Amino acid sequence: MYSKPCCTSLCWSEVNERVLVGPKIVDKMTKNIQVIKVNLKAAHDRQNSIADRHSIDRVYKVGDWVFLKLSPWKGVVHFKKKGRLSQHYIWPYQIIERVGEVAYRLDLPPELSRVHNVFHMSMLRRYISDPSHVIPPQPLEINPDLTYDEFLMTILDWKDKVLINKTVRMVKVL
Repeated sequence: MYSKPCCTSLCWSEVNERVLVGPKIVDKMTKNIQVIKVNLKAAHDRQNSIADRHSIDRVYKVGDWVFLKLSPWKGVVHFKKKGRLSQHYIWPYQIIERVGEVAYRLDLPPELSRVHNVFHMSMLRRYISDPSHVIPPQPLEINPDLTYDEFLMTILDWKDKVLINKTVRMVKVL
């Protein structure tokens, strides 16, 4: 149809050139099928190796801390925010039980009591605590009128940002 060559697994030639009898067509067909099988196996192996490179075997223990991934269901807001600006993972929760091979029960706070507390391992990401990320609280003196005073330590850097009709000085302060 449409004046295009016929390409089937039986014969890779023009429509008018085909001869459907004889051992030549059978040999040609078996060679073509072998080439197809080799190409399919190579493609399958390539995709399999890529998938294996990206897969990670994750096993969590009871007592580990994990981040919980949010699943953005349409119109359902379980985790206070909805849309593009919502967080992908929410604060770490402790695993209290392993349920089956790939499911874990988390110790959720009372605010999330409406959410089921068993999650698939694909929804979890390991939390690694780093003490350097915790900023110790500094004492703050509050005035009687419930205000506080801020003191400039040092100016680290400054630059002038030129807009269309004015210049704004930007200062980086410690």
